[in-house]
Amino acid sequence: MIDGNRSNRHHRPMQTRFTLRQLEYFVCAAETGSIVSASRILNVSSPSISTALTQLEDQLGTSLFVRKRAQGLSLTEAGRTLAAQAAKILSESTELTRLAGNVSAAVQGPLRLGCLVSFAQIVVPALRRSFEAEHPEVTLSQAELTQPEIFAALRRAEIDLSLSYAIDVPDDLEFHRINALPPFVMLAPDHPLARRVSLTVQDLTEHAMVLLDLPLSSDYFLSFFNKAGIKPIISERTKDMAVARSLVANGFGYSIVNFRPVGTLAPDGKPLVFVPLNSELPNIEIGVLSAKDAMKRRACATFLKHCTREIPL
Repeated sequence: MIDGNRSNRHHRPMQTRFTLRQLEYFVCAAETGSIVSASRILNVSSPSISTALTQLEDQLGTSLFVRKRAQGLSLTEAGRTLAAQAAKILSESTELTRLAGNVSAAVQGPLRLGCLVSFAQIVVPALRRSFEAEHPEVTLSQAELTQPEIFAALRRAEIDLSLSYAIDVPDDLEFHRINALPPFVMLAPDHPLARRVSLTVQDLTEHAMVLLDLPLSSDYFLSFFNKAGIKPIISERTKDMAVARSLVANGFGYSIVNFRPVGTLAPDGKPLVFVPLNSELPNIEIGVLSAKDAMKRRACATFLKHCTREIPL
């Protein structure tokens, strides 16, 4: 006996929004001819399967089964057509899931890397070269960004990871610590303070400062003075670390940095001196910023380990 509640379904507009779970319940019920048997195979309650099948028929606007009390379920013509297609969809979904698992577990594919602009030139090129040499199936691309730009790019999924400092990291992103960097005063060799073993902000009060004026970074550099209740003499501002190094090397003032270059020459070839800055503030942490759960992708986790080993500190 056909369920009379479905007799007017052909008058309803067709809807095609259904879930893979509904298709799974439908295919199993179609193959076994019984909701009870499908329930036993899928380990799902019979009422849940029955409800899912009813919803599927309502969404499609047609009957899929002839329901007979003694003989269980028999497929209608529409049911037989859908069963063949649903089986293909479920098979393709299983294969897609398998492939996605392989991709997430493999060190391969594109990896979009951001880096704080203040130290990208020191770190990124060599890091890219060494990582791609070890993992040739990964293609790294890079973007030099300010801290707010890094946050925005990660949220928009324009980059996968970024090297940065632990400065004002928002709660929706994750910071993976690599190390902590102490501050240094960068000076020209003929600066009056260049021969000192270490310096304090009090030693700097009467000397001109070249400020690396990047968002959040400048706040960090000025925090050394704010902590001591001192106002620095800012003679020059620049958003480019290479320019800051050349200004210092040419006698325009000192600057404060955390990431020391491997060499001690400014871009124009003039020498620089780096003197440790003693401060009550904790050393700034450097690491990798990512979206939540990004490290579940093996390429991202492998890159983080590579950074821990390769970044010169």
